[in-house]
Amino acid sequence: MVLAAHQPHYLPWLGYFDKMDRADVFVVLDTVQFEKNGWQNRNKIKTSQGWQWLTVPVTYGFPARIDQVWVNNRVRWGKKHWQALITNYRKAPYFDAYAPFFEETYQRSWEMLVDVNLHTIQFIKEMLGIQIELKIASRMEPTREDPNGRLIDLCRQVGADTYLAGSGGRAYMDVEAFRRAGIRVVFQEYEHPVYPQLYGKFVPNLSVVDLLFNCGPESLSIIRGGRKG
Repeated sequence: MVLAAHQPHYLPWLGYFDKMDRADVFVVLDTVQFEKNGWQNRNKIKTSQGWQWLTVPVTYGFPARIDQVWVNNRVRWGKKHWQALITNYRKAPYFDAYAPFFEETYQRSWEMLVDVNLHTIQFIKEMLGIQIELKIASRMEPTREDPNGRLIDLCRQVGADTYLAGSGGRAYMDVEAFRRAGIRVVFQEYEHPVYPQLYGKFVPNLSVVDLLFNCGPESLSIIRGGRKG
């Protein structure tokens, strides 16, 4: 059994869902520290002028875990994000197919960042057709705090014998510790695929919504096309 884990990002990029698609169990790591100016509350979309950020405003006290971060609803961010999607994707081939979900999402008043992210991740997973069980770290048994111990404990909880790590894991993971625990580590190798976009020259590393709006039911096969090995 293959386990993969990742923090809950806001409207994640293609590689996030490639990792999810390659695993048997995907753990949403909402129990790790919130990263300011990271991907947990923002992502990029494409516009006629290039890319732009969509950022969910948040309030938190350092060093808060992701599941302790509040959405700052004093800012009318939902209306802004929905308008940005309309402005930049209304002419995309599949915008109308997914628009009702995003319109409803941005009309709601969200309290916690993790709830916004889980809501959108779950929807995108289903629209892509990824058949996998999502587990939420904060709803599982407690784990050790160090990065390697935490992941080993998660693998043991679900009975996984393989951990699928992102390519950046090579910089911090103690692969020998996993081996001693009877867990094999494999690293995700992913090369961003090119697909049809609006507004001219292709821009990589955007939110997956750019792919969904442009390619619809072909999105998962496109994501898989970036897989190496």
